[in-house]
Amino acid sequence: MTAFESNSLRSYSQEEVQQILQLAIARQTDDGDQEFSYQQIIEIAAELQISPEAVKQAECDWILQKSDVQQRKAFDLYRQGKFKKRLGNYAITNGFLILINLLGGTGLTWSLYILLFCGLAIVLDIWNTFQSKGEEYENAFQKWNRKHQIKQTINTVLNKWFKAFQTY
Repeated sequence: MTAFESNSLRSYSQEEVQQILQLAIARQTDDGDQEFSYQQIIEIAAELQISPEAVKQAECDWILQKSDVQQRKAFDLYRQGKFKKRLGNYAITNGFLILINLLGGTGLTWSLYILLFCGLAIVLDIWNTFQSKGEEYENAFQKWNRKHQIKQTINTVLNKWFKAFQTY
């Protein structure tokens, strides 16, 4: 059996083909900053017998996925920022209560219970903040995304309104 016959008998799943081609493209371009034009992508797709319409739809899907990933990163940063603020509030409040308890001269008595109770709240808050899968996360993301889009729409309308009044 020749090397050509051996190669032609191999078969791969669609996912395996994608992975092999992705690695081949990465090796072909030693410079990771090299970019491909849309025309080059169409030519590569034509060689693989992929229609230009399928490439255009795949590009649209890719743009949507990229946008969704960026929005989720922004949402995660928003949640982490809120968590840091709450953690600071917990630390200040509990530090103040411990100080009051110590100044009372009885040592750590009642403030220790409050500290432990708030510690439980912090652990639950950590879990909710850094949990990025599941229905609860998805619902929180959708709610944040709607608010974010409404704010952007209002800002756009107000900016247009103010520009219209500036011209008069």
